[in-house]
Amino acid sequence: MTGEPNLLGDYVRARRELVTPEQAGVPVVGVRRVPGLRREEVAMLAGISVDYYLRLEQGRDRNPSVQVLESLARVLLLDDDATEHLLALGADRPRRRRRRPAKETVPQGVAQLVATLPLPALVEGRYFDVLTANRPAAALSPRFTAGTNRLRSLFLDPAEQALYPGWEQAAAGMVAGFRRSIGADTDDPRCIELVGELSLASPLFSRLWARHDVVACEGSPKRIDHPQVGELWLNRERLSVDGAAGQTLVVYHPTPGTDSADRLTLLAFSARPPFRPSGAHHRTRALKDDSATRTGPRL
Repeated sequence: MTGEPNLLGDYVRARRELVTPEQAGVPVVGVRRVPGLRREEVAMLAGISVDYYLRLEQGRDRNPSVQVLESLARVLLLDDDATEHLLALGADRPRRRRRRPAKETVPQGVAQLVATLPLPALVEGRYFDVLTANRPAAALSPRFTAGTNRLRSLFLDPAEQALYPGWEQAAAGMVAGFRRSIGADTDDPRCIELVGELSLASPLFSRLWARHDVVACEGSPKRIDHPQVGELWLNRERLSVDGAAGQTLVVYHPTPGTDSADRLTLLAFSARPPFRPSGAHHRTRALKDDSATRTGPRL
């Protein structure tokens, strides 16, 4: 067991420190030296021994029963997403040698769909890398282009942060969604690389990562303060890509008839390539060739 990450223990300890005695119904007597609940309080409320709970936190017991995990989820006030994450961490999984994951490739049909959509659309990978995006998406944010990473952009790029009023709330949701996306694979080389970089560069990311929040990334309305067209309220849809595990198609669309719809149309129009009549070049070249044939070469 030496050297293995203590995912289950780290998770329950982080969540224990976020639950106040008042939330758990524990009487507060005297001065408390620890944030959140004490270990013995969690054990008592979950109906297990203090020694057994201590073994869970320290990683000396990594395969508790489903009943124990569900009891801990109740005491730690976990919602459905967080409970599912806790159960996954406690599952008995065989050890496997970690390898750098294969490059994520967007299915050709999905890439073609994204390119032809009139709305801002992109495909995110498991690590929140932008794998492909269309012109309207790039007009919405220059960081919505293939090769960028959504976490890096939001935590390290002031221009990206400026798009989202109260961006720190959006950042918290993104970190929790990233936790959900990678699940128990926090020792994945790509995850280690990304988390390490952001933890050093962003104190906010480091604090949010330490909370172990987990939430499913779902569609929701988003307010964007765009530097060209002003305030936009857009619905964001997130759809899993069939046949490409971990990939998500993200589409932004306005409510019809709103100011945001008009502004997004204007923004999308500005992102279109210059109009060139089909075949104009060839017709011009043909006229020149015909003229040269009739007049003959000049000496």
